[in-house]
Amino acid sequence: MILKDFFLAQLDREAASTRKAIERVPDGHNSFKPHERSMEFGYLAALVAGMLGWIALMIDRDELNLDAAESDGFRTRPLAGKSDLLASLDSAVANARRALQSTTDEHLATPWAFKMGGKAVSENARSIMISDAVFGHLAHHRGQLTVYLRLVESKVPALYGPSADEYM
Repeated sequence: MILKDFFLAQLDREAASTRKAIERVPDGHNSFKPHERSMEFGYLAALVAGMLGWIALMIDRDELNLDAAESDGFRTRPLAGKSDLLASLDSAVANARRALQSTTDEHLATPWAFKMGGKAVSENARSIMISDAVFGHLAHHRGQLTVYLRLVESKVPALYGPSADEYM
């Protein structure tokens, strides 16, 4: 299988699961935090909604240096509500799909770096970064989002198997 085709299929699966979670995010809880060191709900929801867009970033650019002024647009910011979150998700998926469809396996084997403080925090082949820093990282934060959903009394969607809210 061509690697980009594998990623396109995974993008479809992850987008569907992410949409299920984002559709359950209630408006009016952006500032909720389950603990003082936790992210705010609005930030976490915006992060989850936009993460699939990182695929395009990793294909189109050679690095993301958060210290650079031109990288400010890549910083996550809370969004006003569910409709904005869904629009962000749709945009992220469209950008990821465009980038994946236009790339090659050879390009996916070239290095990509995430930098902060003048140093590479993470650097690896684009394919590994997409697998780990996007898909794996997204699963972590989407799971975290389902905990927040439970804590604000929203129904938790079935993502990888049954949910007590959907099948019990």
